Amino acid sequence: MKITQEEVTHVANLSKLRFSEEETAAFATTLSKIVDMVELLGEVDTTGVAPTTTMADRKTVLRPDVAEEGTDRDRLFKNVPEKENYYIKVPAILDDRGDA
Repeated sequence: MKITQEEVTHVANLSKLRFSEEETAAFATTLSKIVDMVELLGEVDTTGVAPTTTMADRKTVLRPDVAEEGTDRDRLFKNVPEKENYYIKVPAILDDRGDA
């Protein structure tokens, strides 16, 4: 399946990412190859093969949810480039309506 540069640009715009034409072309080529490889998996005969949910032979281990003391606020904000009233200021990623 061929992924077009227009599709890469569309997804990049939805993700608020910007790429050069060369990067967009490279992504389109790479993504097309990945999709082709995944499509090959659909041709594999898996008759009689039990479904799996994970490749790791482990059980999920959860720790108790315990409140712990956080990082010292002044130490945290020491390396923050832009802050206001103990909030870290970051570039806006949503338009005026709040839609992504």
